[in-house]
Amino acid sequence: MAEENPGRRAQVRDAATMRALAHPARIAIVDRLFTGEPATATELAEVSGLSPSATSYHLRELAKAGLIEEAPSRGDGRERVWQSQLRGLNIETPPERGAAERAADRELTQMYLDREDQRAREWLARREDEPYEWYRAATAAGVQVVVTAEEMEQLNAKILAVLEPFARRNRTDPPAGARPVDVSYRVVPRP
Repeated sequence: MAEENPGRRAQVRDAATMRALAHPARIAIVDRLFTGEPATATELAEVSGLSPSATSYHLRELAKAGLIEEAPSRGDGRERVWQSQLRGLNIETPPERGAAERAADRELTQMYLDREDQRAREWLARREDEPYEWYRAATAAGVQVVVTAEEMEQLNAKILAVLEPFARRNRTDPPAGARPVDVSYRVVPRP
């Protein structure tokens, strides 16, 4: 089960929760519900890319993992409405965790990497059709740095702090012309 922290981010440390998340439709669902806006299976089917009945199955699995819950009904009670009190996830699998946790962490991380790579490929395929201001503003960059593990942690904290005010969950009233943007940030030591 996911453990909550004061920042309303779930601390995910167990294999069962990681496996519950390791599906692209489920990540799309929690991303949407982490905005704080409740939604029905029919509404979430649009973001999951599945039918409402298949989306309902995934919603129940996410609820079992403690990541989402049923919300109060919007009216006549015929539709189940779902919500999450969480606004993000921290996946944490220290080396001393068991083989099941390490395997689930690898599976979930691979799914996230595949998803980020797919989004970048989709941008590449359509970027010429975008307004020039968005074409020019998008970037991909790679920088090799030489740091200690402590400096790398400091670098991560600083960069994530720069991004946090712009996070969808924090931008309840974005300025005119704003649109969702995917930011991928990876920091991995070289051999």
